[in-house]
Amino acid sequence: MVYTICIGSNEQRQRNMAYARRRLSELFPGIRFSTEEETLPLQMQRQELFSNQVARFQSDTTPDAVKQQFKRIEQEAGRCPEEKAAGIVRLDIDLIACDTTVYKPEDLQREYIRRGIRQLDKT
Repeated sequence: MVYTICIGSNEQRQRNMAYARRRLSELFPGIRFSTEEETLPLQMQRQELFSNQVARFQSDTTPDAVKQQFKRIEQEAGRCPEEKAAGIVRLDIDLIACDTTVYKPEDLQREYIRRGIRQLDKT
């Protein structure tokens, strides 16, 4: 199965994005990452910029198991419900699509995600 994901952070962005890339590379050898982009927050009180990045990998792991691995990485980076309520996103890893199944259709409308996907399609 081919997975397309998005990684984002608005707190200690450089450190948390690097951590996510390292952990995802350990779990999914051969994962490819688009260029990291700075974006404005969407529908959030806190106005700190986000770093976002799209990635793609192949795995025989089920989508549910992959999402559980993402949650574990987020928690390792220090993500907790209290911070989310305050608009602090240390690390967010979302499953956008697996093969032809789209899990986050609204995310596919975001231009930075579309750019990342186009970039990965070329490599």
